[in-house]
Amino acid sequence: MTIIRMLAIFFAACMILASCMCESSSSYVQMISIGSHRLQIHLEGKGAPVVVIDAGITDQLDKLRPLQERIARVTHVITYNRAGYGQSEPGPLPRHSGREAQELKTLLEKASVPGPYVLVGHSLGALNIQVFASKYPDDVAGIVLLDPPPLSFILGQEYRELGMMAEQMTAEWQAIADSAAKSTDVQEKARSAFFSMIASEHREMFGESARLASAVSTFGDMPLVVMAAGKPNPAFGEVAEEYQRYWIEQSRALADKSTNGKFVLAEGASHYLYLDVPELVAESILSVIYEVRAK
Repeated sequence: MTIIRMLAIFFAACMILASCMCESSSSYVQMISIGSHRLQIHLEGKGAPVVVIDAGITDQLDKLRPLQERIARVTHVITYNRAGYGQSEPGPLPRHSGREAQELKTLLEKASVPGPYVLVGHSLGALNIQVFASKYPDDVAGIVLLDPPPLSFILGQEYRELGMMAEQMTAEWQAIADSAAKSTDVQEKARSAFFSMIASEHREMFGESARLASAVSTFGDMPLVVMAAGKPNPAFGEVAEEYQRYWIEQSRALADKSTNGKFVLAEGASHYLYLDVPELVAESILSVIYEVRAK
């Protein structure tokens, strides 16, 4: 056998092995067009119901990878990058929860991922999930909300001094976007797009997103878990502990929007629940999965 023939056989064997590995793998990333732009989606695991996770503001899907891997042992799990995040392309403005819920709906359809879904949302993602569930109730089997923003706060009814801090943050992100947009560097242009997206998301969180989420009066008897952090944020200064107690009670009240709602307090955990108490978060998601499967 010639060396060339041996190399050809070896190369073919490697290609076959790689093909088998790809076919057996249940984890892959895709770029999918939803019309106006493309979004990056990561699919992992097999089974139903499909769990769909929406991250907090500034957080990309890689941050959710450990949680996704944990849940993927049990069922099919999807994470994705919203417009302008990671490899996802920038999307139309403004970036409010109504638009982002509709884009997620289109993404799941284009990816041929069947519902109904168990929706998991952290922080801003929890607002998007609430709006998604109200717009498309037939596509939702259960909900898990991880430290959702208090509605009366983002509506400007409570702790207005902290609302002013939020406005300053939005302005700073927008300034970075505007400055980077003037550059001819490709990476700076991408940076501009990202900060433009998150500035709009943050602005709308205290505007249209807050109004849309607060308009949701009930989730019926849908399985719902609302988890709150117990650890105050020192950035909020003298009112940090008081504000945290208020946030917890707001989350407890949100759980009452379903007759099948459950409130969970993660003592000692910060806003990033899935990093601080990953097993508790996983257990809460799994409890909803098993409840849906039992129906």
